[in-house]
Amino acid sequence: MTPLNYAKTKFVTSAPDINHLPADTGIEIAFAGRSNAGKSSALNTLTNQKNLARTSKTPGRTQLINLFEVAPNCRLVDLPGYGFAQVPEEVKRKWQKSLGEYLHKRESLKGLVILMDIRHPLKDLDQQMIDWAVQSELPVMLLLTKADKLASGAQKKQLNMVKEAILPFQGDITVATFSSLKRTGLEQLRQKLDYWFEQL
Repeated sequence: MTPLNYAKTKFVTSAPDINHLPADTGIEIAFAGRSNAGKSSALNTLTNQKNLARTSKTPGRTQLINLFEVAPNCRLVDLPGYGFAQVPEEVKRKWQKSLGEYLHKRESLKGLVILMDIRHPLKDLDQQMIDWAVQSELPVMLLLTKADKLASGAQKKQLNMVKEAILPFQGDITVATFSSLKRTGLEQLRQKLDYWFEQL
């Protein structure tokens, strides 16, 4: 299969829960992470589009499941950010429910990209996501975002620390450093997505 052209990715729909998503066919790869992990920036960098995923100065704005089509039957999914305090409890509960439903019930979900700020990786919720994915036999790619905020030595140190910390999970987990600003790790991300999408 030829590599996909991520620049052709287009927005499909925003859904409050899985009942409002299109048919559960093809392959979906979901992007998940804490609200300030740089998820929207990573999606925009991947697709070489400035406003495909809306970045916001206020983390926690993505409260819907956002679907993007890369090619027929190949979709990227921007999941609601988790772990951000400044939203009403009721809203938080609602979107954690829709996040959980998507992760547990969506048959076309074939891979999970979990984004974590390289300076604060593997918080409790990140570890819960990894654990859940491993239990569900889903392959995971951990992207350590905002790598440009650290010198290369410190980046390597964090990368090795995370690699060691995830060994007990014993899952299909890849780790890479990523920077939307410097486009670090972009090629690795594309290759991993291509590989997952090839399973069609």
